[in-house]
Amino acid sequence: MIRVLLADDQALLRAGFRALLESAADIEVVAEASNGGIAVALARQHRPDVVLMDLKMPEVDGLTATRRIVADHELESVKIVVLTTFDDDENVFAALRAGASGFLIKDLEPDELLQAIRVVAGGDALLAPSVTRALISAFTASSRPAAEPAAASLTTPASVASLTAREREVVSLVAAGLSNEEIADRLVLSPLTAKTHVSRAMVKLNARDRAQLVVFAYATGLAELPAGISRTPQGVPRGE
Repeated sequence: MIRVLLADDQALLRAGFRALLESAADIEVVAEASNGGIAVALARQHRPDVVLMDLKMPEVDGLTATRRIVADHELESVKIVVLTTFDDDENVFAALRAGASGFLIKDLEPDELLQAIRVVAGGDALLAPSVTRALISAFTASSRPAAEPAAASLTTPASVASLTAREREVVSLVAAGLSNEEIADRLVLSPLTAKTHVSRAMVKLNARDRAQLVVFAYATGLAELPAGISRTPQGVPRGE
């Protein structure tokens, strides 16, 4: 059974999520929080498998709550999935750097939400690759200076240099949204070998999970901005 904590300040939205999640035989909602402070307390109390975390909440926001949960060594097994819109792109990037396992756009289809929770609970941190690439490319294309210290917090020049040529290649494919199986097909490897390369790269780069690996890859240039992603005049990422 996958145990989920809902964190959103809108009671009606939480009720909708609860009804949907509990319609699945393998998912259970263990608690609800109306702000980030309550979410942290309930995460410590219930130790859920997954926290669905809204970013814009009163008193303690979702980004702060994400940082607190990730910093708590007793909650290492808790996976955080940020609920967002494209208007939150900077905050989502910060949440991924802080250790969130991925994010969901709030207008996704019900079946996609259920599958996303199962994917994260199963240990795969990278959700909705096309949306992830659009979001990260939009952030990195803006060339904000703040991106550099964020990357430095994940790793060091020495750890980058420790990557083998194959590991660099694998990291760039992870950043492109490929699964281990797809990486194996692309590089003509076994899925187990591909998984091993990903795991070793995460250890060397001090990445908590695949989401942080993606953040690091784009922030440092190990991965190039995806083809087919452009920015509208308003700065909103758009897939072509």
